[in-house]
Amino acid sequence: MNQNLGISIFPLVIIGIVVILAVFNWEKTWSGVKKGISMFISILPTFLTVLVLVSVFLYLVPESMIKNYLGQSSGWQGLLLGSAIGSVALIPAFVAAPLASVILKEGASILSVSAFITTLMMVGVITLPVEFRYLGKRAALWRNFLSLVGAIIVALLMGVTYARLP
Repeated sequence: MNQNLGISIFPLVIIGIVVILAVFNWEKTWSGVKKGISMFISILPTFLTVLVLVSVFLYLVPESMIKNYLGQSSGWQGLLLGSAIGSVALIPAFVAAPLASVILKEGASILSVSAFITTLMMVGVITLPVEFRYLGKRAALWRNFLSLVGAIIVALLMGVTYARLP
């Protein structure tokens, strides 16, 4: 399927669903649409800021560097670097997915990118102080350690799936 076709069909599907829901209950549908627009407006500044930062990063970091450190030939180094970056980064998921797509196109390996995305979502070095307060130090460290191990296993499985292990 053409990628542009999917992008153009998605809004039509959403509009169709909203119309169908409006037929059944206009008040609830309109309330949901207003709430959705409000949520979108509230995340827009964060989204745009992160988008600009990611764009600047991709502009400053040459494609050859991405291939060298995160590409097919990077092996275990790429896996560990992707895991380390994902563990310390604090990027929303709605920015991480397009970023992953871009760095894949720039030459990063599936292994490195899956390690980055998985640790980004599961491991939280930056959020450890908050976790210490709510979970306790021992539980927070165990949670992050097990999440890191799980993320590396997921990345290795992705590498096997795409036959690109280090």
